[in-house]
Amino acid sequence: MASSEKKIELSTEETSAAASVTMVSIDPEIPQVDSEGWDGTATKRLLRKLDYHIIPFMSLIYLLCFLDRTNIGNARLDSLEQDLHLEGLQYNDCLAILFPFYIAAEIPSNVVLKLVRPSIWLTFIMVCWSASMIGQGFVKSYSGLMATRVFLGIFEGGLFPGVNYYITQWYKRDECGFRMAMFFSAATLAGAFGGILARGIAEMSGVGGLSAWSWIFILEGLLSIVVSFGAYWAIYDYPATARFLTTFERTEVVRRLRDDTGHLSNEYNSKYVWQALKDWKIYIHCLICMAGFCPIYSFSLFLPTIIKGMGYTANNAQLMSVPPYVCACFFTVTASWLADRYKKRGVFLLGSQLVAIVGFGMLAGSGKASVQYAGTVLAAIGIYPQIPLGLAWNSGNIGGSLKRGTGIAMQVMGGNCGGIIASYVYLTKDGPRFIKGHSILIGFVGMAFFLTLFMMVWCQRENARRDAIALAQGPDGDKTQEGLTDEEKRLEGELADDVPWFRYTV
Repeated sequence: MASSEKKIELSTEETSAAASVTMVSIDPEIPQVDSEGWDGTATKRLLRKLDYHIIPFMSLIYLLCFLDRTNIGNARLDSLEQDLHLEGLQYNDCLAILFPFYIAAEIPSNVVLKLVRPSIWLTFIMVCWSASMIGQGFVKSYSGLMATRVFLGIFEGGLFPGVNYYITQWYKRDECGFRMAMFFSAATLAGAFGGILARGIAEMSGVGGLSAWSWIFILEGLLSIVVSFGAYWAIYDYPATARFLTTFERTEVVRRLRDDTGHLSNEYNSKYVWQALKDWKIYIHCLICMAGFCPIYSFSLFLPTIIKGMGYTANNAQLMSVPPYVCACFFTVTASWLADRYKKRGVFLLGSQLVAIVGFGMLAGSGKASVQYAGTVLAAIGIYPQIPLGLAWNSGNIGGSLKRGTGIAMQVMGGNCGGIIASYVYLTKDGPRFIKGHSILIGFVGMAFFLTLFMMVWCQRENARRDAIALAQGPDGDKTQEGLTDEEKRLEGELADDVPWFRYTV
């Protein structure tokens, strides 16, 4: 499958040139072609074929990744703290220690992904984090749990930004949002399955001399490592080498991507990494992402504890954590599908943020269990769609392959800083209502709302400014790819999204 890197048949000169850039997913040496023979029906059929071969497995491995990262919240209800003699904030420390290492791994991982085939790199990190998760089931102390969480963060850190970048190498900008949502919806399914699995595994307490929490880590880690053994053959590397596509289809996929991004650079050069690091817009998206991930991690790590505080038993709390995730999964996919359809991101982000604020407001404002539980459902519906919407918005507004990969990693790094904060949002001393924690999350989501509104206004004004300049300069004022000389293409290719013809998605 993806491990066999079979080249598209080109002329002798083109083949020689293509060989020098095989590390780049959009092979710049594939000949320029038009879209003859590709009507709307044929294009939809091609996209369905891509979806079938790419999205399901990417979603599966992210489901396992998120499950392995957050199942400690389920394990907590099965005597984890008592068995490891955790006191004070030690449980929260074990949650937080994962994130600095997770964050540190993200940009380097995406750069490696530019140089190494995805089937190799993603398989490697999956095997490593699965082994770390299995080891977590055998720890006997606070320090042992901290150590395994460190390794889990190092190896899981590359998956989320890597897969989001990988998706942008197969789909056009206005097609990525829905696919990212399908992929990210696995996080909501992980929450649902985590509760169900934890309830079943709880019956294994005492088997082999291990507690139920140990079996949660061991069995879920074993599941991940079994899947990782097939990842090398299940992950397709690049459109230009995908064996499930015909030569005609490969050429069309590359043509669509070239038409979408123009002649913006796809080469590896560190200057494009620095372009991303100096782009203020990416830092705004980092803050929006952080304000989205903070409630998501708070939710996933503490939801069973919050529901137990409503008066449910530990086993029933595991099961009652499932419905909010199921609802979140539906709305995550639906919101991104609508955003792709209407080619708008900001307005759907604003809507999701308002729903999340209402949900956390219900949790903070009422002591009635039914109102609180309804609040958890609304909070889940509001927080989970924000991540794929925000990622698609940021990635679609970054020109150039390497700058985009770096920008996505930066955004996810910023987002996962929210995980550090989330580890200390819900403190035991604030239970069972956790009013302070809910209020903190309202503040974060509110910050994201105003930053999203700012970016919407800026993108609209910047597009209008570029339109006005092009109009004032006449027919030659806003040359597209076809109207430029090779030298002009080279110069403009280095401008990334500052190129005059680039327009931002709002």
